[in-house]
Amino acid sequence: MKRSELTFTLALVPFDFLALLAAATAAFFARFHPALTALRPVIFDLNLQRYLAVVTPIILMFIAVFAVAGLYNARRFSIASELSRVGLACSASMATVFAISFFSLTLFESRFIALAAWALSILFVSVTRLTLRGLQRSLLYLDVGTHRVVVIGDTTAAQALMDEFAQKRHLGFRVVAHYKTFNKALATRLRKMKRDDKIDEIILANPEATRKQTLELIAFTEQEHLTFRYSADLFTAAVGRSIVHHYAGVPVIEVQKTPLDGWGAIYKRVFDVVGSLVLIILTSPIMLVTAIAIKLDSRGPVFFKKLDDGSKSQRVGQGGKPFPYFKFRSMRPGTHSMRYDELAKDDTRKGSPLVKIKHDPRITRVGRFIRKFSIDELPEFFLVLRGDMSLVGPRPHLPEEVDKYRPEQRKVLTIKPGITGMAQISGRADLDFDDEVRLDTYYIEHWSPWLDFYILLKTPLVVIFSKGAS
Repeated sequence: MKRSELTFTLALVPFDFLALLAAATAAFFARFHPALTALRPVIFDLNLQRYLAVVTPIILMFIAVFAVAGLYNARRFSIASELSRVGLACSASMATVFAISFFSLTLFESRFIALAAWALSILFVSVTRLTLRGLQRSLLYLDVGTHRVVVIGDTTAAQALMDEFAQKRHLGFRVVAHYKTFNKALATRLRKMKRDDKIDEIILANPEATRKQTLELIAFTEQEHLTFRYSADLFTAAVGRSIVHHYAGVPVIEVQKTPLDGWGAIYKRVFDVVGSLVLIILTSPIMLVTAIAIKLDSRGPVFFKKLDDGSKSQRVGQGGKPFPYFKFRSMRPGTHSMRYDELAKDDTRKGSPLVKIKHDPRITRVGRFIRKFSIDELPEFFLVLRGDMSLVGPRPHLPEEVDKYRPEQRKVLTIKPGITGMAQISGRADLDFDDEVRLDTYYIEHWSPWLDFYILLKTPLVVIFSKGAS
């Protein structure tokens, strides 16, 4: 770990203490503000000195709860995860204070101060941590605390990583060299770079590397005290989260498909119903204008819901079960099958189960616009409400496309397909299909309410400012 990262991790403790102290002090003075005392006069005797004498050990207890909650872990969480932990830790700490007060029969003089201190502690600690993160990111742009990495592998994953690190410097990685394979000659070169203090880490971005090559590289990084990272192949991603049981002294590993079981599934369904209803109401004017524009622009139905032969359009849902699918029509009627015939030569995703036609001549003028901003997919909110889709999940594909999936790629059918997802906020249609599967697999195995919230917040920004719309 870089020295700057350790410094920021250590700085969290005193800054949290100061933030909590500021929150408690602000709550105290807020209670004695004339605007509040006019509504509810102060009937207790409490001065600041006696108040701080009580509050200081409580703040130390907050810090201890923060430590148990992992808020001082050297490995940083995402912003959403960290802020949620801050809220839960502050709430748990304040609940402990109320419990101690109740069982010791010591009632605090002002419930307002206690509740205000709780709310302000969440706010002040969150703002303090966001400020520290912002300062750390600024230093990364100045190349302070950046991890200097060597990427090994001649794969799309290697190129994707290098592009990501180059475009998003706040991630803290700078690629100093890229090599196709690891061998003895490269080991000598890397050893010299280590001696000259030019590298910190090595990333193996070749999931197809042999076991011998991987073990040799791991041994090399251990000898040279370099951090080793690797990109997981689809099998590793499929195993993902696991639970170890012991039967007769034998460890048996249960592969857990997704946290979206039990209460996770119940929560997600309730969230989908409420969210889709709200979004249908909010986007109904856009959908009305779109329907009118489609009718004025070209002849044919407003919705694409039937194939060229008159059969219903379908997509494959959870468990591989097809469901009726519709969206706003963006192409000329009766041209769907052209993607497999005369336009097949223009397919930019050959070798993939999916089809994408470059400069697709079937798309209408309005269709080009609504595709660019994903307006054609707004009717999918009704499919979410009906239960065929979810707001967040892997994209639904055609039955003939799913038939071409490799066995390990069918992992994405574990849950309901979504309107948006990890792949959509990470590259949309520009992603290689294996990368899309890898991202969707990560979502399936690491689902959380905060992850859904993050994806939904980021989706509009990606749609408006990013490329890759299909």
